[in-house]
Order: sequence, then structure tokens, then C-alpha cells
Amino acid sequence: MIKRELYMSRIRPFIGSDLIKVITGIRRSGKSVMMELIKKEIINSGVNPSQFISINFENLCYSHLQTARALHDEITARAESIDGKVYLFFDEIQEVKEWEKCINSLRISLDCDIYISGSNAKLLSSELSTYLGGRYVEFIIYPFSFAEFSELYYLSAPDEIMQNVFQKYLLFGGMPYLANLRFAEEPSKQYLQDLFTSVQLKDIVRRNKIRDVDLLERIIAYVMSNVGTTFSATSLTKFLKSEKRTVAPETILNYIKYCCDAYLIYQVKREDLQGKQILASNEKYYIADHGIREAVFGGNTKDINLILENIVYMELLRRGYKITVGKYGNKEIDFVCRKGGEKLYVQVAYLLASEETIEREFGAFYSIRDNFPKFVVSLDEFDFSRNGIIHKNIRDFLLMKDWT
Repeated sequence: MIKRELYMSRIRPFIGSDLIKVITGIRRSGKSVMMELIKKEIINSGVNPSQFISINFENLCYSHLQTARALHDEITARAESIDGKVYLFFDEIQEVKEWEKCINSLRISLDCDIYISGSNAKLLSSELSTYLGGRYVEFIIYPFSFAEFSELYYLSAPDEIMQNVFQKYLLFGGMPYLANLRFAEEPSKQYLQDLFTSVQLKDIVRRNKIRDVDLLERIIAYVMSNVGTTFSATSLTKFLKSEKRTVAPETILNYIKYCCDAYLIYQVKREDLQGKQILASNEKYYIADHGIREAVFGGNTKDINLILENIVYMELLRRGYKITVGKYGNKEIDFVCRKGGEKLYVQVAYLLASEETIEREFGAFYSIRDNFPKFVVSLDEFDFSRNGIIHKNIRDFLLMKDWT
């Protein structure tokens, strides 16, 4: 179990406060482990573990507590025998009917510190906003970064060279459980395929009462094969029409949103940097874990330029940046990233194999006159930095502590 300090450093200031801590993210990204890390942190501060009440609602042992009233009565009764503050940990809280009413009531009636996790953004954010009105903080847990993946990989293969570790990351992605399988190819692929099926059925189909599962599968396949490529619901409608499926763009957008709510894919808006406005069409989409794409659909090596872009996008998200795709005249910048007063521009390429490619990637920045860092990231081992624009090998970029 690695410490995942990136997340702990964000959660730590809120431990012990009356704000509800909400841990979200795609299924199996490590939310339960984060709960355990938080418990360790609290114990280290001097709290007795007997003050903890922990329930994972995916465990059938707790199926009798999956209503707001039953859960509320159970917790209230158990809290009576606890001296001092009660620490409540609820995994996959969305399995409890009207859970938000229970959580809100416990927050009011007990001296407690509450941590909840869930795998659906819509359910958590909409219900929490309604009942808790600003009395919660949310932390999204993503699959392993390359730095986290490397840390675990080197435990079993300490002499492996970094290039080979990155090759493994390209194919396997960052789902934490793969370390338990020692990154063996066939078991890892099977695990990721089963995980994808679980997300699709439990967090998308069942949660949104989808009847046309075939349509959903076709849409997910299209989005995954086109990660990092701008397209619209209209273009997807035309593609489906060529497959003898007539679907309204609104239906497609709804299905894509369900996938975003389950943290399977992420939508990135396009921004006109001259007009300083968000553009209404042709968004880009990225997948939460590129290893799932390889296991389910294959082709990560063939589409390596898109996968590198996906990896960089997820790393930017992990580090807390708000991201858009930049448009400046007829030039496109892969990522325009903002966090607080910081700003960052990033171009991602496979290899800077020709002067034409170098000019295209670096040239995207020439019209932007501000002094914020501008990176071109690729698999090249040589440094092509020029005109104040920084070139980085992607491995080095992902392992940098700070980009500003």
C-alpha cells in the first residue's frame, strides 16, 4: 500500500472538521485504500480505533442497512457506546437508498467526522448539493500516476530500466490492483476487462436504467477508439447511421454524460484563446485509465500518440488543473491548464521526427505572448527546447514535482 501523498496532502487539512469528506472516482481506483490511509493518519494523531465505524455497502453483510432509516438507527445505536468523537467511514454510499438524508442527520445529531466514497459523480454531487449545501469537500481519486506505478513496479523488479517500466505503463495503465497480479499480462488483461464490464453494468447501465445496452457499447467503443480526437455528437450520429443505427444526438450526449458520471471518460471543452470563450462543439474525450482501453479494445501501441496525450491529460487532472483544448487562429494547443493563478500550456507528440513536426508542435505557441510555462512533451531522448519553449521527454515530464 503506497501512501498516495498527493491526495493525503489535500485531505489532511479537513480531518476532524465537520465538513463531510467525499472520496470519489472510477470503481477500483483506490478509494477504499484512501479510507484506510486516512484511518492510519487519524490513529497516528492519537485517536483510538474503537471510535471508528466502517461499512462497505458492496458487502452483502450490510444489505439490511441500505435504507436511510436503517443505517441511521444502526449508527446512532453504535455511537452511544463510543467515548468522544465518532469517525464514520462509508464505502460505496450510493448503494443506500436516500443515503444523503441519513448523512445529513448524523452530521447534525452526532459529534462525528464523516468520510463517504462513491463511484458516481452525478449521484454524489447532485444529492449532496441538495441536502448539504456547501458542507462537504470532494476529492477525486484517479488510477495510479506513472510515478505511483513506478514505485510499485520497482518493488518487484528493482533492476528494470525506466524505459521498460514506461512501456509496461503504456500497456497496463494505472489500476492499483494490477500490482497484486505482479503485472502479469493475461491476468491483468482479464482483470481490466472484468473491471470495465463492472463499471459499464453497475455504474452506467443499472444506475441510469439504460435499456439499449448495445447502443451504449457502440458509443463507448467509438469514444475510446477516438480518445484525444475532437468530434461532435453529430459526427457520432453519422457513424452509427453507417452501422444501421439511427440515434438522436441528444441520446448520444446523454449516454456520454452517463460515462462521465461514472468517471470512465472525461470531457474537455475547446477554448478560443483570442476571443477568450469556450466553444460549443467538438469536445475531446479521454479515458480514466488507458490500460482499460488496451485490455478491452487493444491498439494502444498503434495509437501511441493518442495514448501519450491521454496519459498527460490524466496527470494534469491529478495535479488539480482545470483543462481546456486551446484554439489560437488555425493552431490548436493540446492542453491549456489553470490552477489558482498558475497557467500552463502543453503540446504532446509521439516523436519530433522531422523539422516539419518540430515546427508544428513548437509553432502552436509562437502567437501566445504571456510568460507562463510552455511545454512540448514527446518520447524523444534528446532535448529540443527552443525560443523559451521547454521540451521534455514524457517520462521526465510525468515525474517532475513541479511544472511552474
